[in-house]
Amino acid sequence: MECGSRPSLLCSLSSLLLLVQLPTWGSADVFQVIGPTDPIVAVLGGDAILPCSLWPAMNAEDMELRWFRSKFLEAVLVYQNGQELDEEQLPQYAGRTSLVRDFLSQGEAAVHIQNIQVSDNGKYTCLFKQGRQYDEAILDLQVAGLGSAPQVHIEGPEKDGVRVVCKASGWFPKPQVQWRDVRGEKFPEFSETHTQDAAGLFSVEAAVVVRDNSAGDVTCSILNPFLGQEKVMAIPIPEPFFPQASPGKAAFVVSLTVLGLLLVGAGWVTKREHSAKVQERQRQKDLCRAKEEQQHAKEEALKSRDELQAELGRRKAAFRADTLQEVTAVHIEDKEEQLRKLNLGRPKTVAEAVTLRISKLQEVHLMDP
Repeated sequence: MECGSRPSLLCSLSSLLLLVQLPTWGSADVFQVIGPTDPIVAVLGGDAILPCSLWPAMNAEDMELRWFRSKFLEAVLVYQNGQELDEEQLPQYAGRTSLVRDFLSQGEAAVHIQNIQVSDNGKYTCLFKQGRQYDEAILDLQVAGLGSAPQVHIEGPEKDGVRVVCKASGWFPKPQVQWRDVRGEKFPEFSETHTQDAAGLFSVEAAVVVRDNSAGDVTCSILNPFLGQEKVMAIPIPEPFFPQASPGKAAFVVSLTVLGLLLVGAGWVTKREHSAKVQERQRQKDLCRAKEEQQHAKEEALKSRDELQAELGRRKAAFRADTLQEVTAVHIEDKEEQLRKLNLGRPKTVAEAVTLRISKLQEVHLMDP
């Protein structure tokens, strides 16, 4: 570089500034921390490695290493005095991180994060410190998750076309939706809504109105922008669904109307038959109940008749017994009167009187018809 007499001072100053800004790589206290320039992509539920290294390469076993999020104290992993410390570690990383120290003597280290979650997505800082000298690098972790396959269904006619809806859930980050016809051409206009659940996963619902009856199968694809992977589902749209698709539209509508009327009529007939069957079963139940009640009344009447006949028999027997006693008494009096008229003398002793009395009774019984 050639400098004239006037600009010689400026050239000297520029050279001096360059010398001051150059790092003194010959000093052991000067180093630089280098991290990956491209984002690190990790799949939900999988593992992630966040590497950093020193330049120039040097032994980092006695250094303090720290990976943290947006703030210094939001530590993901802390390595100091040859061991990992968990006092400053964020609770959500407890038990999920470890230091990869295979090449620590060469100035290379990494944090291994297991069971990747949506909350792990974002920026990280790795810091290497030795004495008062330190440096850091920024890393970008992009978490990605493939959700469910799209579910596509025809919602019905709308304006001059057919409305088709596509739904999917469990995606991260927010997925990209594309609609294509049978020729692979994209539908330029469609509606799209996203929701995010408590775990941070996205659900998407997209709807398109297909106005071309020659579109054939309609395909909905859900794409993960980080992974470059997509899930696809296609659905055919029958021509009669299009309001202007066929000259037989009126016949189709009439057919649907007639079919609806037939279904209503069949339902009415079925309901009527069911009602008649229910009424017939109820009538049979009432008839059986009436027969049972009639039989019960008959049995009660027979029981009452038997009781009355038994009572009448008892009364007749009692009446006969009373009548027999009265007739017997009259006959005895008549016989005694006849004996008195025959001038039978009185018995002289009690024994004779008893004997005489017994004889009279025997005669009376013999004379009783």
